[in-house]
Amino acid sequence: MKIAILSRNPKLYSTQRIVDAARMRGHTVRVLDPLRCYMRIAVGDLAIHYKGREVGHVDSVIPRIGASVTFYGTAVLRQFEMLGVHALNGSDAILRARDKLRCHQLLAQQGIGLPRTVFGDNPDDTADLLNLLGKPPHVIKLVEGTQGTGVVLAEKASASRSVIEAFRGLYANFLVQEFIAEAKGADIRAFVVGRKVVAAMRRQARPGEFRSNLHRGGTAEGVELTAREVDTAVRAAAVLGLGVAGVDLLRGKKGPLVLEVNSSPGLEGIEAATGVDVAGAMIEYIERQLSRRERKRR
Repeated sequence: MKIAILSRNPKLYSTQRIVDAARMRGHTVRVLDPLRCYMRIAVGDLAIHYKGREVGHVDSVIPRIGASVTFYGTAVLRQFEMLGVHALNGSDAILRARDKLRCHQLLAQQGIGLPRTVFGDNPDDTADLLNLLGKPPHVIKLVEGTQGTGVVLAEKASASRSVIEAFRGLYANFLVQEFIAEAKGADIRAFVVGRKVVAAMRRQARPGEFRSNLHRGGTAEGVELTAREVDTAVRAAAVLGLGVAGVDLLRGKKGPLVLEVNSSPGLEGIEAATGVDVAGAMIEYIERQLSRRERKRR
């Protein structure tokens, strides 16, 4: 099997682990910088070139597309899909996950638990918007933020209004959510591969911080999920159409709540915390998918 990994940095832990896992299973792997891929789009004449040469036959493509290159990266991925190449995560699924507002709307529509969320544009509506949400604290987060950036905890309604005014002054898109106090600064990352949670870790924020991201100094340890948490994580990934996803959950009073669904989840933290060969699980999933596709063709 020939695999292409769309990644801007072949030396990243996650990219290298996937390369190693694929080669260990006898597959040929090539890492392509999506920003160096370029395309010809014509009726019956689609092509992808990379650094001056046409990309040859590829069986499956694994997108590891950073948020900053979402538009171009998904365009390249879409071109591979149009050429009939299997994609571990499809371009449309990635776009659904990257848009936090759209993601929350889709999850809520399917009855998947999430923190109460409000969204509005006009400054004249701010007071009623916060009334729709309820009493503070409030969590205000940029729609495009990643790894905990652009996330602010406002303890008072006046602070919420001030942060909202500042974000609006920057013409930024943002959500406002209820603060889940009972989570006590911890969340769960469930790593879903092919409708199954293959690994899960509990991340705890450092003292004085409410964001539990490992990039923010949080700590992580392996954790056993309840049946309801597993079901929530798997359903969240399925609603967005993702074959592989990192689903971030909070343990709320009424059950698991989805914070975010990551279409390109990192492997280093969860493999270290759990000892699970997550990269290997991803490659095995691709093998099963391609085998199923081949059987359908016969």
